[in-house]
Amino acid sequence: MTNKSIRFTGLDAILGLALILALGYGVYRIQVQLHYQWDWGALPQFICRYDADAQRWVPNYLLKGLITTVKLSLWATVLAMIFGTLMGMAQVSRRLLFRLLGRSYVEMVRNLPPLVLIFIFYYFLSDELLPVLGFNVLMDCCGPTPRQVLTLLFAPADQFASFASALITLAIFEGAYIAEIVRGGIESIEKGQWEASAALGFTRAQRMRHIVLPQAVRRILPPLAGQFISTIKDSAIVSVISIQELTFQAMDLMASTFLNFEIWITVALIYLALTLPCSLVVDRLERAMNRR
Repeated sequence: MTNKSIRFTGLDAILGLALILALGYGVYRIQVQLHYQWDWGALPQFICRYDADAQRWVPNYLLKGLITTVKLSLWATVLAMIFGTLMGMAQVSRRLLFRLLGRSYVEMVRNLPPLVLIFIFYYFLSDELLPVLGFNVLMDCCGPTPRQVLTLLFAPADQFASFASALITLAIFEGAYIAEIVRGGIESIEKGQWEASAALGFTRAQRMRHIVLPQAVRRILPPLAGQFISTIKDSAIVSVISIQELTFQAMDLMASTFLNFEIWITVALIYLALTLPCSLVVDRLERAMNRR
């Protein structure tokens, strides 16, 4: 693969100038015509604050929301990988029931608006499933040390049930897209691989585990990494069910401080700081896979 030199052309200069002019016009509209008073100095206190009692700096609204977003995205990705892998393999199963189950799950989730799914799953999980699983009393039964561990990994005791609902809901939603990635990866393996392994006496389960899946994993790793970026962005959806992640905290601050542009520009930069490094990692992973 040859490296192509990057050239700066006149069209690039025109597009760059147009972008600068558009940003300048936007700032002019906000400051002059809307008479908006910028107050960037008020933002740092909403990220960290000094606790006089503890005599140390502690996270405030935006940083707490960022921590919740990261935890929610990481755990949702883990659960979505489990759901997606199982449903993806079900779609290529020889059993009609498994294929119908996997396909129904994928089509239902992918063809309904995400906001509708959030409300359906959230209220069902909160009202029906979580009490049966004992999430509501889990924190009460734990000792101090397990409670601290659960708080560190997931959420405080008073928010644990809501966090679990949002986590499972987001995992079900993202799992449908991962299921399609897994299915596509398995079906991309050449038919000759199946036939050659069958000729060697492997059962279908052995062919899947030893021959097909190792090759499929290499092909689906880049899109799976990209799906993690989507999970970070889609975690903002759960703000509508009062999960105190980054977007929810931003809306709460906006309503109380009226620092509309400062808050949302800061939140956008925080999301970019989360997703851009992941995008760079995905790009390097794809290049590495292509070279191999």
